[in-house]
Parts: sequence; C-alpha cells; structure tokens
Amino acid sequence: MSPRHLDIKPSPGKGGKAAADMPDTELDDDEAAEEIVVPAGTDLPFTAIDWSAHAGDADGMVGAEVIQTLVKRLPNAPGVYRMMNAAGDVLYVGKARSLKKRVTNYAQGRFHTNRIGKMVRETATMEFVVTRTEIEALLLEANLIKRLRPRFNVLMRDDKSFPYIMLTSDHAAPGIYKHRGARSHKGGDYFGPFASAQAVGRTINSLQRAFLLRSCTDSFFENRTRPCLLFQIKRCAAPCTGEISPEGYAELVGEAKDFLSGRSQKVKTEISGQMQHAAEELDFERAAVYRDRLAALSHVQSHQGINPQTIDEADVFAIHQEGGQTGIQVFFFRTGQNWGNRAYFPKADSSLEAAEVLGSFLAQFYDDKPCPRAILLSHSVEEQELLAEALSTRAGHKVAISVPQRGEKKDIVDHAVQNAREALGRRLAETSTQARLLEGFAQTFGLEKPPVRIEVYDNSHIMGTNAVGGMVVAGPEGFVKNQYRKFNIRSTDITPGDDFGMMREVMERRFSRLLKDHSDEQPDADAVEDAGAFPAWPDVILIDGGQGQMTAVRAMLVELGIEDRVVAIGVAKGQDREAGRERFFVRGKDSFSLPVRDPVLYFVQRLRDEAHRFAIGSHRARRKKEMVKNPLDEIGGIGPSRKRALLLAFGTAKAVSRAAVDDLMAVEGISESIARLVYNHFHDNG
Repeated sequence: MSPRHLDIKPSPGKGGKAAADMPDTELDDDEAAEEIVVPAGTDLPFTAIDWSAHAGDADGMVGAEVIQTLVKRLPNAPGVYRMMNAAGDVLYVGKARSLKKRVTNYAQGRFHTNRIGKMVRETATMEFVVTRTEIEALLLEANLIKRLRPRFNVLMRDDKSFPYIMLTSDHAAPGIYKHRGARSHKGGDYFGPFASAQAVGRTINSLQRAFLLRSCTDSFFENRTRPCLLFQIKRCAAPCTGEISPEGYAELVGEAKDFLSGRSQKVKTEISGQMQHAAEELDFERAAVYRDRLAALSHVQSHQGINPQTIDEADVFAIHQEGGQTGIQVFFFRTGQNWGNRAYFPKADSSLEAAEVLGSFLAQFYDDKPCPRAILLSHSVEEQELLAEALSTRAGHKVAISVPQRGEKKDIVDHAVQNAREALGRRLAETSTQARLLEGFAQTFGLEKPPVRIEVYDNSHIMGTNAVGGMVVAGPEGFVKNQYRKFNIRSTDITPGDDFGMMREVMERRFSRLLKDHSDEQPDADAVEDAGAFPAWPDVILIDGGQGQMTAVRAMLVELGIEDRVVAIGVAKGQDREAGRERFFVRGKDSFSLPVRDPVLYFVQRLRDEAHRFAIGSHRARRKKEMVKNPLDEIGGIGPSRKRALLLAFGTAKAVSRAAVDDLMAVEGISESIARLVYNHFHDNG
C-alpha cells in the first residue's frame, strides 16, 4: 500500500484544527495539497496538509538527484518527510523545522554518515506533510514511525499496552480487576501503569488480603446465595451475601483507594490503630484480621523494591549500548510507589549515539501511552525542551524532562542504568547462544547457511471441533511473537479429526498469501542484517507430525510451485511419545533421530512445544467463545449495551425470545424498530 493512502489522521473531536489553519503557502497549478484526517486510534491533536510528492518531475531519477528535483517546490515550513525507494517502501521518516532546509541537506550530499548515504542513494521519491508547528511535526513523526516502521529509523520492538489496576465505580459493591487497553466508558479508578501482568496479579492478590475486595464478575456476584471460597480463605468480605454491611465495604474500598493513591502510611496507621483497639477489648480474633491485613500491605510494598521519597509520579529511562545493540530500561513510579520496570531493545543503527536513540524512543513510547508529569533520563536527548513541550501538548498537562545530577533521583537513574546494562548483557548472551543453535541446526539438517526465519506448525482440536492451526516463528533473536498466526479451520470438506486435511488447508492459506504479497522476496541473512527487517518468507518450516503430515505438506508445496524454496522438516514423537526419541523427516533422506543430549534436539523440542502451546491456547480461546455464545449475538444491531439491557430486564435469552414487542420496548435503550427486529428474529419462520 502506498504511504499516501495510509490512515494517518487525527480523529474529529480531539482538538483537530482545520486545514485552513495551516500556514499559507502558494502552490503551483500542478501541485496538490490533500488534507490528512487523523484516525480514531491515533489521537493526534491537530490536522495536517499532505504536500503530495512531485514524483512526475523526477521519473527515472534516484538518490540525491531526485531529492534536488523535489526540494525546489518545498515550503519553508515545519513538517514531516518520508523517503521511499523504487518499490514504494518507506525508508525513513523525519521531521523538520523547515522542510526546505532539511531536505536541501540531503540533496547536497555532504557530511553524510554511511547510514544516511545509503538511505539517500536508495531514495526514489519523497512525500511531505506540512504542520503548523514543529511540535506537531514531532508528534506526527513518532506516529508515522510506529505505523510504517521504516528500516533506517530507530524502532521500538515492543509497544504493548501496560496493565492497570481498576476499581469499578458502576456497582454498589466495587470490584478490583486487572485492566489493559482502552478505558471503560463507565468510568472507574485506574492505578498504574504496571510493568507486567504478573506485577498486577501479584499486587491484586495482596490487596485482596489487605482490603478484602471482590474480584468476581457482576453476574457471578448477583447470583450468589452463599459466600464463595475467597471468603473462606479471607480474601473477600463477601458483600454479595451481606456478610459485611454496604457501609463497611465502602470503607474498605476507600482504604484501598487511599493506599493505591499514595497514602499508604495513613492506611497502615489506621489499621494498626484498629488492631490495638481490638486487642484492648480482648477481641483477639478481630485483631488477628487487622494483623493479617497489615502483613499483606507490607508484602505489597516489599515487592515494589524502591519506593522513593522525592518522586511522586515519574517514568525513569536509562540507556546502555554495547556490542552494536541498545538496551533501554524503564521504571514506573506512581503515587510515590514503584510499579515495576521493563526492558526494551530498540532497533537502531550501531553508529547512532545513545542520546539520539533515546530521544526517538521517547517520542514513540508516548505516542499511545499516558505521560506522567516527570520523566527522568540517564542522558540528555536532542531537542529535549521541544520533546517536553510536545508531550505536554499531548498529555494536557505540563511534562518536565530532566537528567538528575545528584540526590535520590540520581541514585534511581543510576540503578536503572545498571538494570539496562545487565538486561542488555543477558540479551547479548542469549543472542550468541541462539546463533550457535541456528548454526548447529543448519549442519544437522544439511542447510547451506543458518536459517533466518523458522516457522513451526501444529493443529489443535477436540474430535474435530473448533479446529485451529497455529504457526509460531523463531529467528536469530529467539521467538518473534508479533509474527505468530492462527488459522481457524474453515473447510467443510475435511472429515472431523483429519489432521492431514487441516495441515493442507493451513499450508495452502499461508503460502498462497505469501505468494500474493511477497512473491519476489528471497530469504537472505546478510540482507536482513543490513536492512534490519525480518523476512516474510521462511527458510525452514517445522511440522509437528510424521510421514503422513509431511506427505500432505509436500504435496501442497509442489502444487504451489515452491517445493524448492522452503525446506520442510517433520518432527514425529518417538516411541511411547517420549521426549528425546523424536524422529525427523527431511526430503531426500531416511528418517533419523538425534542423540538424546544434542543441543539441536533441545532447540527443536522448544520450538515444537511453543507451537503446541500456541495452538492449544488458540483452540481453547475459540472453544470458550463458542461456549458463551448467546442467541442475541446473532441479531444485527444488538450490541453489548442493548444485549446487557435485555438480559438484565428478562434474565435469559430464552425469556427475551418469548417477550412481546411492547415488553421489549419497555427496556431502556430499545426502540420500536429494535424491538421488532428482536421479536422477528425469534418468531419469523420464513
């Protein structure tokens, strides 16, 4: 897809400015300006003008020559530029205070590093977006880099959303839950971010022991007639059955909010006072409950490690470079508490300085995440004030970026640097081990060179139902989880439980799509290392199965004409399905086994087990979805809100099916047309 057709657009209602508010710049008759409207998920606080590339004036040109042609008509205004090769792939995205001056530097070809020189030589055309200010250009640049992933930019390798703790507010007895993703329209109190789901789960478990808050669903809560097991093990106050008064439960919720909001000492003091009072009244059982709650709170704080006195809300970033790679450690502090840390390993050219990598990483990091009021860095970054201003614009509050020089903040940054150094050291060791395993894999299976991309396939089903095919991917740096794919088996011609037929369908769908989208790509380790991209075509496919599975796979590869393009290897479980006795099936060779302690055997077992885990997980998710299907889901126009309203009013889908139109209309949010739609769905037999 050409970049000029990408959905790069700030959503309406997000403070976007009209195109008329952009800088006045005269256009020639053959120049076109098109408005970019930013999409709902992008949330850029402005609109921009796409200054269409004048590729027609530079047909056949490449490198500095094409840039010299395009620069003549550029405005002296801030904006973002995209450099693309002849195939239309985006090589680089950059921002500039003046597009004309910045692009002119590329055209002159002076003071270029090897990286920039190569980037310029590959450029066949450019596209430009004019913004009102340099701040807007910086925000748009970060958004485009994350969406287009140009190979010459610094790229985040992992941009998962962070989990939060949520205390609901739409129920008489609020619950405590782990939350990830968009905030609910119902509101609630959110605390975090936490570095990992494990940190959230561990904290919630301790908070339940400390504050006895429920964690069940509303439907489970409403249908209880006696307390559940959590009440018995003293992790819930059981408001569902009235074991605690509404006022008493509200007091527990208030204490939990105070603790998560940073007023932990106040909460501990109050609970300690209640424990002393209960002991003085010789109510030792109640005193023991308060004692256990205090111990649970201490357990939470002991797992948080550093809890600084001078930092209320901040993210700490520390960077370390070694062996041509970069590691960045991020610590999250909220309400004076440490909510964990996470390591990142961005893709960056080895010639880039730490400050340049860190600055680009920061802009991408906060493109879709809430920003705290303070950011502490181990290195000063380029355009630090501009970045702070841009993040303040996005966050809606002042954001301060600083590099601490002394005191507790400096100690915390130094601690983060140490963590970054250790994390990168572990990654370098793992990468070295992975490289040796891939070399051994190539020798064992007779490959010309170590594979860059290995795909592993497995199927999962129960008697043919909810059948799913799973594909996991491994490369020089281990498993590449953003490349995993699942295939819901669709064919009605396959006999239930026919593993061979399922594998044929998976192979056909996978490689037909590859031939359509990447027919010209050739896997090349040297090219991948140079470009920093991960190939779409596999060097090797591993099939969890024996000779029968391999026959089905090879027949499909022959049918598609790619049998010589991909090495297919079958892995069959050995005698008694015992690990270590696997047999391997490779074209042109007799089946064979590997020595029990061979590192390559362990490597293949790990690959197969990961594929098995992924396939089973995908199958379970599909089966669970089928089990909870509701007849109301089949009615077009009935979304989650209306479905919930109908079920609350009538109790079950069966009761809804028996309701008259007038009864359906009595439900809030159900109009006459919707009521008739629901009624007709259950009563029309035609």
